[in-house]
Amino acid sequence: MSGLTDVAVIIAVVVLVLARQLRPQKVADSARWWILPVVLVVLSVRNGGVVDDRHVALSVGLLAAEILVGLGMGAVWAYTTRLWREADGSVWARGTKATTAAWTGGVLLRIGLAAVGAVLGVHQGSGATMLALAATLLVRTGLVMWRARELEPAYRVTAAAP
Repeated sequence: MSGLTDVAVIIAVVVLVLARQLRPQKVADSARWWILPVVLVVLSVRNGGVVDDRHVALSVGLLAAEILVGLGMGAVWAYTTRLWREADGSVWARGTKATTAAWTGGVLLRIGLAAVGAVLGVHQGSGATMLALAATLLVRTGLVMWRARELEPAYRVTAAAP
C-alpha cells in the first residue's frame, strides 16, 4: 500500500472506533474480537519499512515506545469505558470523558514520539502507527470482554433451580 492509503486506513479505523465507542453499544461476546488488530498488523508489516534501515537501533526503540504507548492507551481506554448489564442480561459499553482524555493523551504521546524520530532523522512509516493502533485495540477489546464477563447481573437475583 502507498503511504497515502496507509494514512487513510489509519484515519478510517480511528474515526470508526471513536464514533462507536462514544455511544452506547452492546458488547458481543464474540470470538472474533481480535480480527481487526490482526488485519492492522498484517497491513503494517506486509510492505516492510516498519524499521528504518539507516537507524535500526533508534527505529526499533521508537517502535517499541510506540507499541508500549499503544498498550498503555488500550488499558486506560478499557478501564475508562463504562460497562453495565441490562435486566435482560446483555452487557453494554460506552466511552466516557476520561476515554476521550485517554485518546487525546495517547495521540499527543505518539505525536511526541514522531517528533523525536524526526529530530533524530529516523524515517517512521505508517506501519509503526498501525502496529501501535493494533496493540491499542487488542488490549482494549480484550480487557473490555474480560470486564464484561465479570459483571454481576443487573437484577442481583439467582435463578431458581427447576
